[in-house]
Amino acid sequence: IDYTEEAEGHNALAAGFQGQRQWTDHFPNGDFMETILNTSFDWNGIREAFVFATENDSLNGISMLFNHLLTDRAQIFSDIRTYWSPKAVKRVTGKELTGLAKDGILHLINSGATTLDATGQQKEEGKSTMKPFWEITEEEVKRCLKSTKWSPANLEYFRGGGYSSTFYTQGIMPVTMVRINLIKGLGPVLQIAEGYTVDLPPEIHHILDERTDPTWPTTWFAPILTGRGAFKDVYSVMNNWGANHGAISYGHIGKDLITLSSMLRIPVAMHNVSNEKIFR
Repeated sequence: IDYTEEAEGHNALAAGFQGQRQWTDHFPNGDFMETILNTSFDWNGIREAFVFATENDSLNGISMLFNHLLTDRAQIFSDIRTYWSPKAVKRVTGKELTGLAKDGILHLINSGATTLDATGQQKEEGKSTMKPFWEITEEEVKRCLKSTKWSPANLEYFRGGGYSSTFYTQGIMPVTMVRINLIKGLGPVLQIAEGYTVDLPPEIHHILDERTDPTWPTTWFAPILTGRGAFKDVYSVMNNWGANHGAISYGHIGKDLITLSSMLRIPVAMHNVSNEKIFR
């Protein structure tokens, strides 16, 4: 009512929501809003995903925007919350990490903004993927929704209540984690980490998930290691990351991001893209 012009939108490419604590101390959280806007469908059907950053993190929002414009796919907004070493996983679960996870994993988790496309329920030749919206089927939408619960919000974070999307990314997918940081005296600088989502056995996932917040959506990430610099081991990837947030895109798009950065005169501070893939 009386906001007809505003309801038409402002032709924005990206947006964000500042919830904690100015809003969520006395209003329900924005997790449902963030999740659905970042997802390639809503109650009106399948459509292009919006780029919507939680905690109003504009730098991660721009990182998501870069990824989205390069791939036409929905983007994952996550905290790079925890590094789990093989030794620590063995200690708390009694199980060994294997396969892509054998060198350790990063727990990507966020209360609300993670797109439902990241459930791993979209398939291509039987493998999990995140499709451009025009390739998503109605059956895949149903599977994404079926894999998601809407858990009551953690009142420690959200005193006003609300709901958080709860799911676990299933299947092995190639992904690229990206972050733009602002460096004093230099300006924007890009970080890139290519790797894979990891499908942990349920008996490992549930124990590790309980160590943070089991009501939030989880993606387990194994970066590709090079044996040197920031990619000498999994811990070093997290230790060299510029903030607690990352924008994660389906596909290994590091080479495209490096080319885009060169066009925009943005330095790349760290990456694990092999030299033969980089356009010179």
